Amino acid sequence: MTRIVVAGAVIDRARLLVAQRSRPPELAGLWELPGGKVEPGESPQVALARELVEELGIEVTVGEAIGGRVQVAPGVDLLAWRCELRAGTPTATEHLAIRWVDPDELSSLAATGAVVPADTAWLPDLLALLDARDPQ
Repeated sequence: MTRIVVAGAVIDRARLLVAQRSRPPELAGLWELPGGKVEPGESPQVALARELVEELGIEVTVGEAIGGRVQVAPGVDLLAWRCELRAGTPTATEHLAIRWVDPDELSSLAATGAVVPADTAWLPDLLALLDARDPQ
């Protein structure tokens, strides 16, 4: 049985919320879309909303899926959804830091290897979403 891990692309005014991992050691310091594991009996969307409350103290509306399924380990797949911030101010409780990035900053983080490798699979989709929200 495949274990599902979910990630949320929280977008606000052409900026994406990213979180800096504190663990495991091989990923510590890298930036990622926040999220977590789907628990038995949960849908991925419900799990994502729960994880963002637990990890960042924010409530979101989970929207459409982004990109495809990314295998992060044998038997573990990562899925992502676009999320709209409904309430709360993002706070790093399980991460080293959080920050909002624009398309250029996201591209720069990815180009320098500062993004969790699995999340880079969605880079074109994330950049397209951010460009679509650009007020210019």
